[in-house]
Amino acid sequence: MFGLIPKEEKFFAIFKEMTVTIIEGANLLKDMMDNFEDPATSQKRIKDVEHKCDQLTHDIIKKLNKSFVTPFDREDIYALSSALDDIMDLIDASAQRFVMYNVEKPTPESKELAFIILKSCQTIDKAVGILGGKLEPISAYCVEVNALENEADRVCREAISRLFDEEKDAIQLIKWKEIYETLERATDKCEDAANILESVVVKNA
Repeated sequence: MFGLIPKEEKFFAIFKEMTVTIIEGANLLKDMMDNFEDPATSQKRIKDVEHKCDQLTHDIIKKLNKSFVTPFDREDIYALSSALDDIMDLIDASAQRFVMYNVEKPTPESKELAFIILKSCQTIDKAVGILGGKLEPISAYCVEVNALENEADRVCREAISRLFDEEKDAIQLIKWKEIYETLERATDKCEDAANILESVVVKNA
């Protein structure tokens, strides 16, 4: 009977693989912003990472459907895998927009948002690394992710405000507004993942 009970570590290992994959995507996005020589190639690399993240999400759902015992609530496992996948989707969507809109070069604000996304992903990774052990330290990482999201919100707001003040070309204005908002939404998804992790801490304290 006990041989049928899955080892909880399997879920934690896949989650950890997901966060490492998301950091890879965030690093590629930041590198794309910092060295904007061949955005199309950068975007293809990010798309490959996004496919890898999709596969890991499927692995978690498949494992969830087959598992009799889970390390924490099924809905939280499902919600966390979806939130992590959403982060990677928005990193990919941000990169796509730079290529799709033939952006000549990134603005300082877009570079700053890419940096905040990377920091947020690294912090989520640290929190996920604690799953399976003492959960209390996760809360501090969640607070950090919330602070980073607030910072991204401020950068996005100021960037859009400056856009409306200074950009005379309506098409450029629309393009950049959407780019800023897509980048900022990636940090929103990091905050969603942090909120789910915090919920896990509360339920399992």
